[in-house]
Amino acid sequence: MFSIDEIFPDGVDESVRLPRRQAGSPQGLGVTLIADYTLSARAWLPSAAIVALLGEFGVTSGAARTTISRLARRGALEGRRHGRHSSYRLTEPAAVNLSMGGRGIAAFAAGPESWDGSWTLVTFSIPQEEGTQRRAIRDHLRWRGYAPLYDGVWVSPHPMTAEERTSLAGMALGAMSVFRAQHLALETEASRNPVEAWDIGGIAREYTTFIRRWSRLLPRITAGRITGAAAVRARTEVMDTYRRFPVLDPMLPVELLPPGWPRAHAREVFVAVYDGLAEPAQEHVRTVVADVADGPHPEIRAHTVAEMSSSPN
Repeated sequence: MFSIDEIFPDGVDESVRLPRRQAGSPQGLGVTLIADYTLSARAWLPSAAIVALLGEFGVTSGAARTTISRLARRGALEGRRHGRHSSYRLTEPAAVNLSMGGRGIAAFAAGPESWDGSWTLVTFSIPQEEGTQRRAIRDHLRWRGYAPLYDGVWVSPHPMTAEERTSLAGMALGAMSVFRAQHLALETEASRNPVEAWDIGGIAREYTTFIRRWSRLLPRITAGRITGAAAVRARTEVMDTYRRFPVLDPMLPVELLPPGWPRAHAREVFVAVYDGLAEPAQEHVRTVVADVADGPHPEIRAHTVAEMSSSPN
């Protein structure tokens, strides 16, 4: 199973703290559901509709209302009232943050792969009493695709961007150095290739499991036999699963990986499922909202993977 709990990056604005996307987390589920159908227009959803949609995932009414309140306290949602009825939408900082994450997911494995043969190394030494800071830096690096080659030495095959340098500098405590260098193999069994910082076999198994599971749905999706709540559940779950791959496999150089690396196939399956279920899932969400709020709701719209990649936020 995946061991990465932190799926959302740190908020781009201190006023928003998006939840950890842990298995069974109603808050993470709520963010995914709301973003999938309201992000482009920051559409309002009646709280009763959010409760009903979460209920289709087995979240009780009480837990769903608590989820909404906690997301509002985190700065992820903002609310308004009309008499006894309340509605919620994503805050602007949350929408910006989620749009950035969506673009990253949509771009993952989308284009030709190239690598200049160099690695970025981040080395740091933090006092033992600063354990919280050490964990924060490790989480920060892991989200951005780094892995620990040795204790205090983290690697990535990609150059560090200016934004990443600024972000990392703001967290630095103790001594830290960043290098961009090539690996020189030693003629010894003790020599370790940087790609070994990742569990290549484990990542391949996750890809294979994903492909096997979701490929089985494609004939039913093509035939239009997955509709209603089932479409929303499947679409949410495939996103929840696939969004972890950029963290597990940060576009590792394909020339260093086993032949037939399944990254591209997994993306093809993800796009086919996520986009293929967009229309029936969208119609179901609109129906749920219409049950508690009269009138059509064209602002509620499911985005495709291509639309995620071109999001203006």
